[in-house]
Amino acid sequence: MPVKDQIKNFAKKLVEDQPDAAALRGLVRARKPTAMHFRDDGIVPNNPRFPALLYRGAVKLNGRRFPPEVVIDTLFDTNGWGRSWRDTVYDFVHYHSQVHEVMGVARGTARIECGGIKGRILNVKAGDVLVLPAGTGHRLIDSSRDFLVVGAYPQDGTYDECTDTRQRPDAVKRIAKVRKPKTDPVLGSGGPLLEAWRTAQPR
Repeated sequence: MPVKDQIKNFAKKLVEDQPDAAALRGLVRARKPTAMHFRDDGIVPNNPRFPALLYRGAVKLNGRRFPPEVVIDTLFDTNGWGRSWRDTVYDFVHYHSQVHEVMGVARGTARIECGGIKGRILNVKAGDVLVLPAGTGHRLIDSSRDFLVVGAYPQDGTYDECTDTRQRPDAVKRIAKVRKPKTDPVLGSGGPLLEAWRTAQPR
């Protein structure tokens, strides 16, 4: 999301009651994510090294004290993924060539296309977390009315938004330079993302 959305969300977070470390640990489930490799389809580059990761039911959102979007936002921030936003997902194919992105579903359900038109359509619901390595095409197909996502980015990387095939040659070069993050957005320094992306082979 653009910087203005991140600034608006930052202001909101300053006045929210957020779970402390102990409460947060009780709201996270240690899940092994599903890894999905998407090939370059000629339009969307996707990522040649790192798979997209889907954590099903990674966050327990049935508590009444903290709103689900606050729980997910705090979780990502605690694990070093910041510059967060809260919104839906764009309904047009786009990708980020200079940064990885995590999206946690706080409310509702949706179908999200990942990997471009030759990729996969994923059914996601509240509590699911999707990590998209730089270059991974994504768009919203449809959703429930209450659908809400929290998005965030690792410390390294610059937000950009690629939608035009004319950007593709330069985007491919930028994607290759985006480094692996230092932490897993769901499970921190010992999370499965680090192993999944360490052992990933070029495709």
